Amino acid sequence: MSDSVARAMWERFEPVHQLVYFTAEVREAMDALGLRGYWMGYFAQRAAPLGPAPASVVSSCFYVFHPDRVARALPDAWALASPQQVIEARERAVDAAMTGLFGAEVIASAELAEAADLAWEAARAADTAGRVLGAANQALPRPAQPHVRLWQALTTLREHRGDGHVAVLVGRRLGPVEALVLKSATGETDAEFQRHIRQWDAGQWRLAQAELRGRGWIDGEGRLTGAGAAAHDAMEADTDDAAAVPWRTLGADGTTRLAHLLEPLARRVLDSGIVPAGNPVGLTRTTWGTTG
Repeated sequence: MSDSVARAMWERFEPVHQLVYFTAEVREAMDALGLRGYWMGYFAQRAAPLGPAPASVVSSCFYVFHPDRVARALPDAWALASPQQVIEARERAVDAAMTGLFGAEVIASAELAEAADLAWEAARAADTAGRVLGAANQALPRPAQPHVRLWQALTTLREHRGDGHVAVLVGRRLGPVEALVLKSATGETDAEFQRHIRQWDAGQWRLAQAELRGRGWIDGEGRLTGAGAAAHDAMEADTDDAAAVPWRTLGADGTTRLAHLLEPLARRVLDSGIVPAGNPVGLTRTTWGTTG
């Protein structure tokens, strides 16, 4: 099975995972726990599978956020709600968000239950040595509701892929800000938006730009050069390679079937506008590949 399958599957599961960051149901669930503001809720619900981890550990795992942004949320969040309470609230919110978006008929369908079981099988096969977020999510109990089980399995696969991507960046000596500058230079997402939400100051951004210019990866206008495009493509290929084990284990037939089952769900998310344009991971309505 080609490693490009890993990218095609990411394109199909990432939109469904992204519901947790942009739906009102999740924000309301975090608010109900007493978590203050979007970012405290974000860091708490994404980090909760790690247990009451300190800001330094979460900054390391999440990689691209300024440590001060994380430290304003953690460990304060754990004084307001335990990680287990956050996980339980997240599951209830995902249940409500998926039911509201996809409809009760889809949620109760045999096709969704089949997708959940295939995704869970793939997630259980993920190789998590050295992948902290992937391992923490993989260790969570199997949710009883098929659609919540589907979301959790896709989240495990997403964090597994993200852990592998961070390893690739570290191996290429590409720090958090340099990684964001390079991603922005590809045109996948807006540079100022990335800098603002990750909370790096303009001076740090300029230093990262200078580093990439020194490598010959961006030009004086911040545009990607041929060498930069080649480096970016190589890192993406390495990320795909690192994410391939779940799909090799699931097999061609199971993977293709899961891709087809996920397509209408991913398309519904992308067409809904819930995931905003210029989002950090670069998802758009034209983000689509093929498992063929």
